[in-house]
Amino acid sequence: MADLARHRGMRNKLVRLLIDKGIRDKEVLKAIGAVPRHLFIDSSFEEFAYQDKAFPIAAGQTISQPYTVAFQSEKLALKPGQKVLEVGTGSGYQAAVLAQMGIKVYSIERQKELFDATKPLLSKLGYKLYMKYGDGYAGLPNHAPFDGIIVTAGAPEIPKALLEQLKPGGNLVIPVGREVQKMKVVKRKSETDFEVKDYGDFRFVPMLHDRNA
Repeated sequence: MADLARHRGMRNKLVRLLIDKGIRDKEVLKAIGAVPRHLFIDSSFEEFAYQDKAFPIAAGQTISQPYTVAFQSEKLALKPGQKVLEVGTGSGYQAAVLAQMGIKVYSIERQKELFDATKPLLSKLGYKLYMKYGDGYAGLPNHAPFDGIIVTAGAPEIPKALLEQLKPGGNLVIPVGREVQKMKVVKRKSETDFEVKDYGDFRFVPMLHDRNA
């Protein structure tokens, strides 16, 4: 699990590309420059790791495009020590970026194959976070409220349970739609008041609901 000078060089190039695309949060950029993305994909595809593209992983899922990871992380607007709920651990890359920023990450994954692979990988790389295998639509009520919530799969609608688990002042960053999703940032203004802003089109794999619920 080597992270070599050439990998760091490729990450620096990726960071410069993200700046050109409009990412401004210095902590997000620093984390993208530190997290070894090549270790979150199959080693035979390492050459693609630092391209600004999504890439297939196990269970028919993808590791998100670095720009998307940076964009969602920036829109969370979190500070070190705050709590975030991530719905859809996937490869673990987004969780690693948030953990690298000093954020307390609580992550939930619906695909058992991914959960079983990602949990030990994150631990081996030294990222400390809480991970659970379960239904993302339900969130993690026992650990709520959260300073921010990020959803890394396309949701047909905004799950009510996630809104309820968001602290006032916090942001829920979620792609909503079926074939193409609109990135929405939902700010909880008070116990009952939510403000929703749209930030353009993105493409995600669909969010899975617990079929037994």
